[in-house]
Amino acid sequence: MRLLLVEDDASLAAGLSLALRNKGFAVNHVTRGDHALHAVATDPPDLIVLDLGLPDMEGLEVLRTLRAGGQRLPILVLTARDTLSDKVAGLDLGADDYLAKPFEMPELEARIRALGRRLGSAGSSLITLGDLQLDTASMQVHRAGVPVDLSRREYALLKALLENSGKVLTRETLEGKLYGWDEEVASNTLEVHIHHLRRKLGQDLIRTVRGVGYCLRLP
Repeated sequence: MRLLLVEDDASLAAGLSLALRNKGFAVNHVTRGDHALHAVATDPPDLIVLDLGLPDMEGLEVLRTLRAGGQRLPILVLTARDTLSDKVAGLDLGADDYLAKPFEMPELEARIRALGRRLGSAGSSLITLGDLQLDTASMQVHRAGVPVDLSRREYALLKALLENSGKVLTRETLEGKLYGWDEEVASNTLEVHIHHLRRKLGQDLIRTVRGVGYCLRLP
């Protein structure tokens, strides 16, 4: 899942980005409201973690602008303002969840996963293709009932392919789902992850479309 973290506290943002990446999320970070609006318009994330205390504009104004423009992507408000009126204002403007600082990372991760399960109005945490099953709640993968041990990058890559089974995803799209803007990606990194998935899941599950990208489909 691709997250856009909108937070002007550099040390907090760095810690959050590292912790969330270690849990398999691709995290992009901006410090200003106008940068957040531009990022959503040009490179939409799957979910936004939005701080209210931004240097150029109120986080609530960012929220209001996104919702007024028709953006329905999940937004989790993250702020030191924990009064009832602040929570009501954020929720009334279209926030999907509200987490007050200070908080524990496991709670933030759980709330992000819960919002992620709502993407596409999914009624289940299970994504299934034939005998391949991925559980977004437990982050576990099974094939033919047998658990498959995947790294966090392999899991994120498989999830992206499963969510678009039958469709060809470009390498740029897949890399964008695995890595944040500031993460260096070696030229053959994606191919290495694909190789490992094929070794663990079967050689015939992921098809290479030369010059374009990859497609997941049953043989």
